[in-house]
Amino acid sequence: MIDFGFDKIALIGAVALVVIGPEKLPKVARTIGHLFGKAQRYVADVKAEVNRSIELDELKKMKTQFEDAARNVESTVRQEVHSAQSAFETEWSSATAAIEGGSSSSGSSYEPLEAPPPSYRHPGKKWRLKRGATPQWYKQRQGIRTKAQSGAARVARFRPPGLNTKGPR
Repeated sequence: MIDFGFDKIALIGAVALVVIGPEKLPKVARTIGHLFGKAQRYVADVKAEVNRSIELDELKKMKTQFEDAARNVESTVRQEVHSAQSAFETEWSSATAAIEGGSSSSGSSYEPLEAPPPSYRHPGKKWRLKRGATPQWYKQRQGIRTKAQSGAARVARFRPPGLNTKGPR
């Protein structure tokens, strides 16, 4: 790059003052500064575009490497699954052939190895209902209220039988 020191810039300014004149010098300096700023922005944009293209190329290379690794893993897994499946099929066929052959030749009944586990049965408890320590039979004998009632239900329960349930008209 060009190295401009203070002395060189002062010399260029003095020459410009003599050549251009003091009336037009501020306008020319403003225009030159504006053009210099545009050139800096253009250079910065070009650098950013070059960096983006380099990063894009690196990302494409990385993507192809990952895809190749994924394909290799997939093929390895498929091979292992296939070999395990074929080994299982051979063992299964030999085991079923031994059972079928053993039961027909000896005539004994087939005995399972283990009893199946018991199936799950829900306990049937009402988990949201708060349970107190006092038993229900004691509450019923003593007349303790076991269910919550709304205010309107309590009024209706204790209302004398002869009153009109509808309000005045």
